[in-house]
Amino acid sequence: MTEILIPAAITEASPGPMTDALTAEDAGRVKRTLEGSVSASTRKAYASDWRSFTAWCQAKGYTPLPAAPETVIAYLSEAAAAVRPDGTHAYAAATLTRRAAAVNARHTGAGQLPPGADGQVARALRAIRRERSTVQRRVDPLLTDDVKLLLRAITESTWPGAVAATRDAAVLLAGFAGAFRRSELSALNIADVIPSRHDGVYLRVRRSKTDQEGTGLVKALPFGHDPLTCAPCALYRWLDLLAAVDGEGGRPALMRAVRQAGPADTHVCRRERARLHAELPLFRSLAGGGAIKPARMSGHAVNEMLKRRAAAAGLDPSRYGGHSLRAGFVTQAFRAGADSRAIRRQTGHRSDAILAVYDREYAPLVGNAVTGLGL
Repeated sequence: MTEILIPAAITEASPGPMTDALTAEDAGRVKRTLEGSVSASTRKAYASDWRSFTAWCQAKGYTPLPAAPETVIAYLSEAAAAVRPDGTHAYAAATLTRRAAAVNARHTGAGQLPPGADGQVARALRAIRRERSTVQRRVDPLLTDDVKLLLRAITESTWPGAVAATRDAAVLLAGFAGAFRRSELSALNIADVIPSRHDGVYLRVRRSKTDQEGTGLVKALPFGHDPLTCAPCALYRWLDLLAAVDGEGGRPALMRAVRQAGPADTHVCRRERARLHAELPLFRSLAGGGAIKPARMSGHAVNEMLKRRAAAAGLDPSRYGGHSLRAGFVTQAFRAGADSRAIRRQTGHRSDAILAVYDREYAPLVGNAVTGLGL
């Protein structure tokens, strides 16, 4: 192992800065610590953005590192002007903003002054956003009646379709009642399900898009009146199937658990439940024939599942996605008269700014004087 080199000239009389040559072990530890400050998905996106920028620079004959602010602005401007065959912008303003951040981050990591340090890149991004006249496309929210419609269309009660039906019902109700992002649903472990004899179920969110430092958030899913829409019931039915698989019973045990499951029109949430501490994925991928894989269900898989269930219920799948559950919670809550503070208690939003978008676009009649005109 290489020893740490400490300058011998450092004395009490000359307290200058001490520069160490770290061992390989400590250097690796520093690297892992710094990488942990950014989520895995952000690191992946930044790596892709940097490859895009360096390829563009090579094609143009520019230097990517260190890059001049004008180089980055030219890159962003060209990307902003790109259009698809249907005439829509090839890159959203948010994507361009992230690409600029990726270039800055790569420079900072290399000990170089970021191109965006003098503010020119930020001003260029503001100009691009002003020029964009298209309204951001948002998926439609799924309201309570919509969620019921999807759940009623999930009719599989026998092997093997009952496995996917049980999982999907749990995802739908947890996502809606808990106002979850699809990435948060994907990240849940069995140990994050906390039974509450009085309240229903608590779900622990360890990290989220707006909580990269992992402060955490606990979301409560209360007992429902109707077994069809009772989120704790849906979660416990799915956990019973996972217990059969994880208990090394394999396929035969899973088939028995499906046969022994009670009818969907009765509650299973009120009996005493012990907390499980398994650090295994809660929502998992499924294989053909009803098998439950050990891998967790991805955010993309949540999105595709919701589209399939929407289509099965007679809805247009192109209008819905994984975010429809979270958007639906906010919209339904506003329609029911909840204030923004109460909504943020469940969603985890830091401010009312994003909530105002849902209020404006999906609940325009709430608190609107037009309803009192007597027309």
